[in-house]
Amino acid sequence: MTSALIRNARLVNEGQVFDADVLIANGRIEKIAPSIDSKAVVEIDAKGRWLLPGMIDDQVHFREPGAPHKGSIFTESRAAVAGGITSFMDMPNTRPATLDLASLVDKKQRAARSSVANYAFHFGVSQHNLDVIEALDPRSVAGVKVFMGASTGDMLVDDPLILEQLFSRVPTILLAHCEHTPSILAQEERFRAKYGDFIPPAAHPLIRDADACFQSSSLAVSLAKKHGTRLHVLHLTTAKELSLFEPGPVTQKQITAEVCAHHLFFDDRDYAELGNLIKCNPAIKSQADRDGLREALLSDRLDVIGTDHAPHALDEKQKPYSLAPSGLPLVQHALPALLELVEQGVIPLTRLVQKTSHAVAELFAIRDRGFIREGYWADLTLVERLAAPRAAARDPVLAHCNWSPFVNHQFQHRIVSTFVSGQLAWHEGHIQENCQGLPLMFAR
Repeated sequence: MTSALIRNARLVNEGQVFDADVLIANGRIEKIAPSIDSKAVVEIDAKGRWLLPGMIDDQVHFREPGAPHKGSIFTESRAAVAGGITSFMDMPNTRPATLDLASLVDKKQRAARSSVANYAFHFGVSQHNLDVIEALDPRSVAGVKVFMGASTGDMLVDDPLILEQLFSRVPTILLAHCEHTPSILAQEERFRAKYGDFIPPAAHPLIRDADACFQSSSLAVSLAKKHGTRLHVLHLTTAKELSLFEPGPVTQKQITAEVCAHHLFFDDRDYAELGNLIKCNPAIKSQADRDGLREALLSDRLDVIGTDHAPHALDEKQKPYSLAPSGLPLVQHALPALLELVEQGVIPLTRLVQKTSHAVAELFAIRDRGFIREGYWADLTLVERLAAPRAAARDPVLAHCNWSPFVNHQFQHRIVSTFVSGQLAWHEGHIQENCQGLPLMFAR
């Protein structure tokens, strides 16, 4: 690891915005001061641009192992650092699924060989691996993920007895995907009776509706309260569900919730243009739901922002609705899209940094990351506000699937540089291939 000095930066950190230089040595932030009289191997003049703690993405699907035509840790981690994301936590529904220790070790080894971003992995729940979960070392995983709604393979867990056992026995934070499968299947049959094989994509939020989400998330919250489970509900999409969660600091909560960038940015009016390209589970819903989610960020009812990056090949997404898979690539454009909300006055920049960095580190008890502090790992993102908006289509998409739902959008900000564990990972439009991300460590 080489030394680095960032001069004349506008730091955004812990609710403050201030001018400072930042000196990096041995991967960590050695000094923060108004002016640093020193030399370094890498020197960058920030020219007054914002310097943010790197975004920590608590939910991605990088598709490795099992689906190389969709993505890999190599390709998706590069898209992530190009988008200012310095650390990711990958979900267990790969092939094979991360349901045993051997699969977990395999993923960590793959990331150690190919990831330019810092990494960690969530462990999966099936109908048959509760004994493995109960014996997990909480420091070995980012969290334990349960699909309480539709999923693939044997990862759908909807048996009441198994859920009771899981919530009472899980040794670390439990992450839940909450949708009520029987309700979804019933709605889908109604639309199939009307449209046959040609259900319009705009029906997606009506099939996977607010009631299906609330029925499942309310069950998860009730089980967590009953058993004292440390619960984190993923990708909230409805205003109705917000009543289940309390406002306040993330460090004082037993039950927390995530919202994703695309649910803050898009709403059901966008299906007319984008169709299956924004088909995801749970669905992008109404403008009222989107606005409710935005307001819940400001009241601290929603705790963190993730991406749920889930790439699929473009030809798969262009199939009819019933055959098109759910999920979209987001890591490269999530932070620029969120900065548009700052530009529009929807959320203050300091609050955005709290939700994408500080609160994620606190929620998952990540050691020495998520803040711009002396002694902490130097995970940093340098952002420029442009004089004129820049079309997303001008830049190559680095995700392996080679498409983005934001391709027709213009952004007011660009990611100039990304530091990962003190190493320059992205600079002025180029990946720095000698960067190697490190495993996230958890203080549990």
